[in-house]
Amino acid sequence: MHAVVMPMNADIEEQGDGLASSCGDGVTRLVKHLVMLASMLKELETQSHLIHLNYEGANFLELHAYLKERYETHLEQFDTVAEEVRSLDHFMPMCACGLKEQMPPFQNVESYDGRSMLMAYYMNIESLGYLAKEIEQVAAEVGAPDVQNYMAELVGDAFKASWFLKSILRGC
Repeated sequence: MHAVVMPMNADIEEQGDGLASSCGDGVTRLVKHLVMLASMLKELETQSHLIHLNYEGANFLELHAYLKERYETHLEQFDTVAEEVRSLDHFMPMCACGLKEQMPPFQNVESYDGRSMLMAYYMNIESLGYLAKEIEQVAAEVGAPDVQNYMAELVGDAFKASWFLKSILRGC
């Protein structure tokens, strides 16, 4: 079964309403990118939470607190991106399976080694930043400044987080 992102008001698009027909293709492309991003954010929330619980090392206390901040941030980011999708008159997938079907490539943690855990999370945070940059451009093309501005915020957050993780990884 495939998760389908459907516009709420398909009959408006069929009637050739000015707004829907003038930017429907761009909006649909934007929505698909946003659902992909939401999927990634949900997975990052889970990944950072599990690393938070499983990480062992000399810098445990610092990372434990940092990762708690990160998984709480990812949940807020997921909610904001999902609300952007809804504000564009589309539905979000209704379950984790539907979200997973929309997932971009994602680096899974392959061992309980602290460095390995952080490296996977670092790579995913970097990917998040680049995906948000891509969506920012699509939002500009479609004329969605609210989405464009939030993507700029996500880009900044992702690359700041990757910088922090990179500095920790150099010390491991």
